Amino acid sequence: MTKIKESEAPANRCGGSQPPAGGWLALAREVLDIEIEGIAAARAQLNGGFLEALDRLAACTGRVVVTGIGKSGLVGRKIAATLSSTGTAAFFLHPVEGAHGDLGMIRPGDVVLALSNSGETDELNNLLPALKSLGAVIICMTGGAQSTLARLSDVLIEVRVPREACPLNLAPTTSTTTTLAVGDALAVCLMRIKDFGKGDFKRVHPAGALGARLSQPIATLMHTGNLPIAGSSASVGEALAVLNAGKLGLAAITDAAGRLCGVLTDGDVRRMLVQSGFDPARPVAEAMTRNPRTVSATDSAAQVLDLMEAKQITVLPVLAEDGALAGLVHLHDLLGKGHVRFAPG
Repeated sequence: MTKIKESEAPANRCGGSQPPAGGWLALAREVLDIEIEGIAAARAQLNGGFLEALDRLAACTGRVVVTGIGKSGLVGRKIAATLSSTGTAAFFLHPVEGAHGDLGMIRPGDVVLALSNSGETDELNNLLPALKSLGAVIICMTGGAQSTLARLSDVLIEVRVPREACPLNLAPTTSTTTTLAVGDALAVCLMRIKDFGKGDFKRVHPAGALGARLSQPIATLMHTGNLPIAGSSASVGEALAVLNAGKLGLAAITDAAGRLCGVLTDGDVRRMLVQSGFDPARPVAEAMTRNPRTVSATDSAAQVLDLMEAKQITVLPVLAEDGALAGLVHLHDLLGKGHVRFAPG
């Protein structure tokens, strides 16, 4: 892959000619500086409107309905997700879909958080009277303090940025970053108001248990008892019986010292049937997979899962430091089948 050097123009990627003064890293840093400037401006603008919005959101007896279109809509989806995961029930409503029936989701007691940089987005503004008629409180986040959106809303949070990072000052860049940051500020303040703690977070993030599971060494999750093991001198028929009884999709073939010689899988049996027919008396050493992929008992579950996904493997032998078979691990053991639950009980 061709690498862009600081002194070179990436004409083949961006269509430009010469790098800007100072180089591409200087331009990238300038973009970040402009976005930092925007967040600093929003910080200075925080006032009673933010506090009133916080009061309305904290007292909300329904749901928080976040709405916006275009880039503001994308930011709104993230804000709704952050609120929901931190103790404030929220969902995203697309303004156009709202005008075509989705307003049926709105209930008295809901609070609407409407996002628009200019405050003059027709699709959004046209929806606000209907939202208010349904009993919803309207909070807006906009850079247009005198805009139609601000006038139609009950509460204004001004999010006005000095300039966009886009060199044309057109593409939403600084404004969307800043709106997202103010949304985070609302969510974090609401967490403190509601005393939303680690226990609450765990209840709404049940799959977080998966992360804890994957940080464990594989030795704590692998099968070690009643392993499907056949000796290296076994016949195909004997090894197949072990494979079938083990119900893991693999039989480990070991020598007299317990070292792994190979594995017999469902795929090995299928290939044998296609290539030479089934002969139960045939030595398993002739049908097994030699030098199979293995993992160490000290590997983390995350490392093993990465390998399984990359190589599309469902079950793996786990070896001890001396090369002896220590256990077998199945994909379901890593994903916590039967252990990671999404409902109480």
